[in-house]
Amino acid sequence: MLADATRVRIVLALKDAGELSVNHLADILDKQPASVSQHLAKLRLARIVSTRQDGQRVFYRLENEHASRLVTDAIFQAEHSLGGTPRHHHTEAALGAEATA
Repeated sequence: MLADATRVRIVLALKDAGELSVNHLADILDKQPASVSQHLAKLRLARIVSTRQDGQRVFYRLENEHASRLVTDAIFQAEHSLGGTPRHHHTEAALGAEATA
């Protein structure tokens, strides 16, 4: 389900924003709303996202933190395959340095 880059980007956008409409997601992803809607339908069937209706508008949010964590971990793993010190380790090192200062 998360092998599609658009779906991964949807999960990341929802992780950052919490809740978004199809049109807002389409703007963020620079995709057509119809395309984003189709991806959201698949994510909804997989129970990765859920909806809330407000009048005519439907808002999407992550069903739980598991999909978000899975995508984050996959990105971290990909960073390790690039060689050198992964970007997410730079953040951890900076936080550790602040704690000891």
